Amino acid sequence: MAATTTTTSFKAALLSTPSISSSTKSTVLKPRFTSSSSSRYSPIPKSLIAHHVSTKTNAIVAKMGTVPSPVSETTSLDFHTSIFQKENISLAGHEEYIVRGGRHLFPLLEDAFKGIKQIGVIGWGSQGPAQAQNLRDSLAEAKSDVVVKASSNSLVLIGLRKGSRSFAEARAAGFTEENGTLGDIWETVAGSDLVLLLISDSAQADNYEKVFSHMKPNSILGLSHGFLLGHLQSLGLDFPKNISVIAVCPKGMGPSVRRLYVQGKEINGAGINASFAVHQDVDGRATDVALGWSVALGSPFTFATTLEQEYKSDIFGERGILLGAVHGVVECLFRRYVEDGMSEELAYKNTVECITGIVSKTISTKGMLAVYNSLSEEGKKRFEAAYSASYYPCMEILYECYEDVASGSEIRSVVLAGRRFYEKEGLPAFPMGKIDQTRMWKVGERVRATRAKDDLGPLCPFTSGVFVALMMAQIEVLRKKGHSYSEIINESLIEAVDSLNPFMHARGVSFMVDNCSTTARLGSRKWAPRFDYNLTQQAFVAVDSGAPINQDLISNFLSDPVHEAIEVCAKLRPTVDISVPPDADFVRPELRQSS
Repeated sequence: MAATTTTTSFKAALLSTPSISSSTKSTVLKPRFTSSSSSRYSPIPKSLIAHHVSTKTNAIVAKMGTVPSPVSETTSLDFHTSIFQKENISLAGHEEYIVRGGRHLFPLLEDAFKGIKQIGVIGWGSQGPAQAQNLRDSLAEAKSDVVVKASSNSLVLIGLRKGSRSFAEARAAGFTEENGTLGDIWETVAGSDLVLLLISDSAQADNYEKVFSHMKPNSILGLSHGFLLGHLQSLGLDFPKNISVIAVCPKGMGPSVRRLYVQGKEINGAGINASFAVHQDVDGRATDVALGWSVALGSPFTFATTLEQEYKSDIFGERGILLGAVHGVVECLFRRYVEDGMSEELAYKNTVECITGIVSKTISTKGMLAVYNSLSEEGKKRFEAAYSASYYPCMEILYECYEDVASGSEIRSVVLAGRRFYEKEGLPAFPMGKIDQTRMWKVGERVRATRAKDDLGPLCPFTSGVFVALMMAQIEVLRKKGHSYSEIINESLIEAVDSLNPFMHARGVSFMVDNCSTTARLGSRKWAPRFDYNLTQQAFVAVDSGAPINQDLISNFLSDPVHEAIEVCAKLRPTVDISVPPDADFVRPELRQSS
């Protein structure tokens, strides 16, 4: 049955609740800014935002070195589980705790989900189809009686009738009204003991009150993204106190979560790593339920975080290395190479194909240092020139982006953008347009049409230097802001090279920009031009003017402790690469073109 609390009275209760930061039961990481004794400057100086203002300032920056920041001393993210085996690992000298996955753990799911008779998966977008099918298959293999019920979010998100495409796709995946595994969203919320809220961020912002009011007391709200917490914080609100709130956040988009799960059937589990957080625990079950959920999804290893840190690193990551920055980087490099006389096809190969192909494959299997070490001596010089010139221009934008996310500004922009997609207050709808018809992306279509099956593209030293500088700058910002190494590596590296980039290699960056989540699409359109302009106006000008290479930056890159941590994380997942065919489909139902 639905909870008896009405929406109106519930809202009044919310408004009297203390802010999230003071009431959450999860451990909050606190950044500690430190200066390095071996450098005159802090790795992220206060003057960073202004360091490109003049040629004189650029000359000063060229002489600057940066010593990698230590991850801030934080309260331990330790946890207790009575069902799964907790493991201690050391990442660059920092102790962290994880749970390894694997199909041999599926028999433990019944104990992990004790007291849960129905899991309601709300939403059929990116994560919904993958998580619903993985949970169903894992529980079936475990011979569990727990029912996984899918509910299309179309009535909420886009107002479609029950005959809409999202319902049809859920039925095609084996969820039907007849077998009791497909139903109305609100009936599903009211009848579920574990509600996985996987609708879009903007839909969560518009519908959270109704979701909360329908949930049973002592039921569990499951999130795969911390956006809703950030939204509630921005309003001074909190989750209702009669439910548990947990999160399991796969470090990859839904299609990757499903494809690697299916591939993992051959080797006892290959999948996408996940973080988990327990934000509220009303009856002591939350940790084991969250870990069971992650194991059932096929996660090779699950690490602890807080819901607040997750949404900051996740939304920040989408605007950085995962999509927005890559979008901006390849566009400005493509223009540069074509202007320098390179053919359009070769320019595309040396930008998009290079980053999403050979560079990502190398980082995934051998780490970032292997990209540099595989270059010739001349190639290393070009890499160093690109890295030295690009590091600070990338960091400037990344630092601003992180603060926009942490302050709630970026979250508010997502909510407002979602509302602009529909007619409102007499104004027309303004859905996001597509980018795939512009010159560069049409070239990409031609390149992919003639590309050999296993062609990963050329290893371009200059492109590699820019991309690795971007990745290292993002790692440094997250380090400086107090995020754990497991979260930094998964959000800034593994999710990029093991999930998103393989899909972009198969279908193109423009296809991802046009078809991923609303939050990511908005972030890419907002931040990609910033990376494009900063690199064009600052980094490339420095290279063309013969600015000296910052050898301190290069030295610190080569000796950065993150490389050791990456090596440890790489050993924790099965050595299987995601298989993405050229026609791989990750278009959300509401974005499909009608036939």
